[in-house]
Amino acid sequence: MEKLLERITVNPTICNGRPTIRNMRFTVAQLLQLLASGMTEAELLADYDYLEQEDIKACLLYASHIANARMIVPTLSKAA
Repeated sequence: MEKLLERITVNPTICNGRPTIRNMRFTVAQLLQLLASGMTEAELLADYDYLEQEDIKACLLYASHIANARMIVPTLSKAA
C-alpha cells in the first residue's frame, strides 16, 4: 500500500508545492473535493483520462495519513 504514496508528489514548482498526482497539475485536494461532491471513481476516470484508479487510491491513502495526525492545528477561528 505504501507504494501507492509514490504517486503523490510535492514539487515546489508545480501548484505552489501542494501535493499533486504524479507531478501533474492535478492536486490531491482537487480529487478529494470531486469525490466529496459525489463524483464516482468511474466518472473521475472517464472525465480525466490521464488519471488512473491507483491515483484515486493513493489520494485516499494520503488523506487517511493526514487525518491520522497526532496533532490537529485549527485553521479556522470561530467568531465569538
